[in-house]
Amino acid sequence: MFRSKRLGDMDEKALKYISSMEWDWWLFKSDIEVDKAHVVMLYQMGYLSREECSSILKAIETIEKDGFDSLPQAEDVHEAIEKKVIELLGEETGGKLHTARSRNDEVATCIRMSTREELVLVMSGLLSLRGTLLDRAEEYLDTIMPGFTHLQHAQPTTLGHHLMAHEESLSRDWDRLFDSVKRVNICPLGSGALSSTGFKLDRELTSKLLGFDSPIENTMDAVSSRDFVLEVVSVLLGLMLNLSRMAEEMILWSTQEFEFVELDDAYTSTSSIMPQKKNPDVAEVMRSRCCSVFGAMTSIAMILKALPLTYNRDLQEINPHLLKALQITRESVDICNAMFRTVKFNVEQLREHVEKGFLCATELADTLVRVEGISFRTAHAIVGMLARKGITKPALEELRDVAQEMGIEVSNITQKDIDDALNPRVAIERRNLGDTSPLKSARKRLKTHGFMLENLENKIKNAR
Repeated sequence: MFRSKRLGDMDEKALKYISSMEWDWWLFKSDIEVDKAHVVMLYQMGYLSREECSSILKAIETIEKDGFDSLPQAEDVHEAIEKKVIELLGEETGGKLHTARSRNDEVATCIRMSTREELVLVMSGLLSLRGTLLDRAEEYLDTIMPGFTHLQHAQPTTLGHHLMAHEESLSRDWDRLFDSVKRVNICPLGSGALSSTGFKLDRELTSKLLGFDSPIENTMDAVSSRDFVLEVVSVLLGLMLNLSRMAEEMILWSTQEFEFVELDDAYTSTSSIMPQKKNPDVAEVMRSRCCSVFGAMTSIAMILKALPLTYNRDLQEINPHLLKALQITRESVDICNAMFRTVKFNVEQLREHVEKGFLCATELADTLVRVEGISFRTAHAIVGMLARKGITKPALEELRDVAQEMGIEVSNITQKDIDDALNPRVAIERRNLGDTSPLKSARKRLKTHGFMLENLENKIKNAR
């Protein structure tokens, strides 16, 4: 349609090749709202009569009701909607929809709005997942388990402490997502193709009507910048990396070597040949989907590399990668939430594993420092020698003998000191790992984030 008098018909295969209609469905709702806001602004500025404004808005509402699938063939959803408006009203009236506007500022605005909508969904799902982790953490606040470094038994901890570690890292992901909204939620509309327009516009009005914080000041930057996309997808990748770690633990912990958890049947599968199998397929797919988001970020970065100002059609190819990253992350958050809400933790197995691997070695070394007044490095050497000799539950004389072999005099420590140091429960209590204060702090933070998201949602809703 836009070729009209300037160019002849486009080759059918070429049109199909450059068309973005395949994934533009996710911009449909945003484009409808952008069209409505633009028409209202044109009326307010005197470029449309009341009757023209009313007719165009009614046509847009008809298109909105009929849905994306009713649109005619076009290069993109923006052209298709305008084409449909002209079909309904004729070019004399319908052709005025595009007054003082370019597809460049139109599409840039739609992408920001659709991204904002998806971010709200991701953040909402993430709040729910974090709430689930805190609920499970409270349930197992005092359940002792081995903590790991290098996948080796390291020190005793609690399952509650472990789950809250995941929640706290996800809270930072939430912060980063919310912070990215500031750079997403600025409005390009009114920037034209690159240098605004000779028509007098009210950019503040359209920005407000669409729920943006403000217009983008530089019109060239407004139509060409997609750094906000790269930022959003990089934050999504960080979130997916954390979900992948959680999925990896569920995979490991569900093996017979660990037997720490049993995943719910709803999130597992069996073998086509081995009927005894219960495979953590959902967690495995989640682990790999992280790679898909990483691929999307890499593709976006490569498309943006060395693009001159201002608009280039290359930017169109960013949209499917952005949408893919947003959808994968949103779905992964929801599935991870369901998986952790239903997983069964094997409390007895967790406790039994605490007895393996000399987990209280650090506490024994710390006790030597406190009681004997020796340096930590000296205490570390004594306990290290006990471990080398395979003495993981030393009697008082055994500890003194090993120390003496190393030329170190140990005289103040008692058997009770040793027994207390080797008691996982004592080690945990000394570190306040069962303390409810971190849980209360985490719930307060979660509640604050909930209010922040609610305010953002209300702003968008009120604008609509």
